[in-house]
Amino acid sequence: MIKKIVMKNLTCPMCADKIEKVLPELSYIESASFNFANQTMLLEVNRDYSEDTAIPEIKAVVDAHESGVETFVYEKRHTTIIQKNFVVTYRFVLLGAFLFAVGYLFEYFGIMRPRINLLYWTGYALIAHKVIINTYKGIKRKEYFNENVLMFIATLAAMFIEKPFEAGLVILFYSVGEHLQHRAVNQSKKEISSLLDLHVEYANVVFGEKTLVKDPMAIRKQDHLVVKNGEKIPVDGTIIKGASSLNTSALTGEAKLLDVEEGDFVLSGNINVGGILIIEAAREYKESTIARIIDLIENATNKKARTENFITRFARFYTPIVTFLAVLMFAIPSILDPGNMEEYIFRAATFLVISCPCALVLSIPLSYFAGIGASAREGILFKGSNLLDMMNDVDLIGIDKTGTLTHGNFEVAGFTNLKTLRIAASVEQYSNHPIAKSIVTSYHGALDRYDNIEEIPGYGIRATSSVGTTYVGSRRMLEEAGIENIDRKDTAGTNIFIAKNDKYIGRVVIKDKIRDNASEIMRTLLNRGYHITMLTGDNEATAAEVAYELGGINYIHSLLPEDKITHFESLRTNGKKMYVGDGINDAPLLKKADIGVAMGTGSELAIDVADIIIMDDDLSKLKRAFALSRKTKRIVYQNIALSLGVKFSFLALAGAGFINHMLLAIFADVGITLIAILNALRLIYGKKQKVEGEESYATS
Repeated sequence: MIKKIVMKNLTCPMCADKIEKVLPELSYIESASFNFANQTMLLEVNRDYSEDTAIPEIKAVVDAHESGVETFVYEKRHTTIIQKNFVVTYRFVLLGAFLFAVGYLFEYFGIMRPRINLLYWTGYALIAHKVIINTYKGIKRKEYFNENVLMFIATLAAMFIEKPFEAGLVILFYSVGEHLQHRAVNQSKKEISSLLDLHVEYANVVFGEKTLVKDPMAIRKQDHLVVKNGEKIPVDGTIIKGASSLNTSALTGEAKLLDVEEGDFVLSGNINVGGILIIEAAREYKESTIARIIDLIENATNKKARTENFITRFARFYTPIVTFLAVLMFAIPSILDPGNMEEYIFRAATFLVISCPCALVLSIPLSYFAGIGASAREGILFKGSNLLDMMNDVDLIGIDKTGTLTHGNFEVAGFTNLKTLRIAASVEQYSNHPIAKSIVTSYHGALDRYDNIEEIPGYGIRATSSVGTTYVGSRRMLEEAGIENIDRKDTAGTNIFIAKNDKYIGRVVIKDKIRDNASEIMRTLLNRGYHITMLTGDNEATAAEVAYELGGINYIHSLLPEDKITHFESLRTNGKKMYVGDGINDAPLLKKADIGVAMGTGSELAIDVADIIIMDDDLSKLKRAFALSRKTKRIVYQNIALSLGVKFSFLALAGAGFINHMLLAIFADVGITLIAILNALRLIYGKKQKVEGEESYATS
């Protein structure tokens, strides 16, 4: 069983990492994973879990690691109001700054020296109270290497060597920087959430003669809902009265209008822009498309990318190493030149302030979260940060034909004779397959009746009656039934062969139109070096014709559904393999591929099985997904280079004694962190532009 706990204001990644490790020590928690960007802890709990006792215990664990964190259950996130006055929150810092100012006057008039000026020390204690508390908590847990310990040691050293303003300003600017970091992270989350605008606020539920406004969570199956003009459909359901148009942009990323009428099944999240609709709820809110998509987006960053995992491991080793170097930086020169010991203390303290890895551990997860949010705005749903990384390693794409490269709207393009069409339509009337429906629709006469129908997936239909057995399906089906004299010539299109009473009758040819943009998209991907192979159950003539129109992609034809996996696995590549299908018939292969991409309108199976979901049938979104993954990777690497480059440069300068003021050290810590966060937000605010025929994102 999975539970989600919001930990608002837990913006210290190192603390979150430690809390993840401590929580499983509670008997009812099996594992814990913190979604940094969403500030939610995902817990796997057992049957001993009880919310009444668990929340206080979880909160105690959190408070032991980080102060000021609001801990509450995820379901209360919309009702929990946290109001904090700035002056009240920072009253100790403001009072400490005031005492520093008074202490300066005492020093100026020669009343007290800095080292014994109690106003300085009291002001320092007030300004640094949060750092001191967190340092005490860390040492109590036997954690001697974290940013609070480093900051405390550095500023305390500055106080002892009579540089109180250095210490006070460092702590003051560190506190301001922490506040700005929190604001930046929280604002980025709001910006990303505003991109999606998926939450359904209310529902109009019919009760007898009245219509009452209810929370969508209160909707039950078979409830009747009234959806007025401008309102969102709260849950998936069937229209029982009315006709209208729906704005599908919330799900697809495109402002497309979908005409609907009585009997149509509609998805939650779409906006009614026409007349009033009466809908019968088919699912409760938590089971509906919109709720599942919200959950998918909010939890996508739980599946961390390789870079995130590397940064987490890097930070664990980095902090102890720089602390050890700071000790050596003080100890060795002090032994050789004890007369300048205070100077070496100052260098070591500055070194410690610079060394905090916050820029990396804050900006990298935020970059991936921003990439996922920007993709969701386009109607492209990534199920994990790791997939944004993996897409950059894809060099082979397997792709389904019907419903993906083609519209999936079949039409009869030819038949042997009218008798052939009548027999085919008579048998196919018992099937719900789109090809069967197209055959039945094309015949306008009376249909024969059959007593027994057996539909064989991948082959066709065998029908029996008092006058014998009829086969309607593939050539292979007829051959295995022992039918002779079957026409051997393949015709472009889907060929349906018909036999009756062991005698071959003829064929019906079905054709499906290639999507308007499929050729351009396939050619672009081919030009970019991707190896594309179409896997289809159609005959060679049809497969060859479609592959040619798509720019000469590779193809494998005449495949049964179970054959597709075998042939896809046989394709050789040095990178990752992606499969693109419609999310209905290709579920096994979508799950088997390194990355499975489902095209469609949010089918339940697609959401369950695929790694990436394109919420409409627009193939150009595949190019956009590649473009977004590339930009996310660029920004992540930029932030790594910026953070490490500046830090290592400043660390070298501090070690050599060229940094004579701790405020420069604060810039190398807090300043670079803020710059990295703003750089990550370019994924949200980046402008679209045409590049080599592909719509991608500007990098500047």
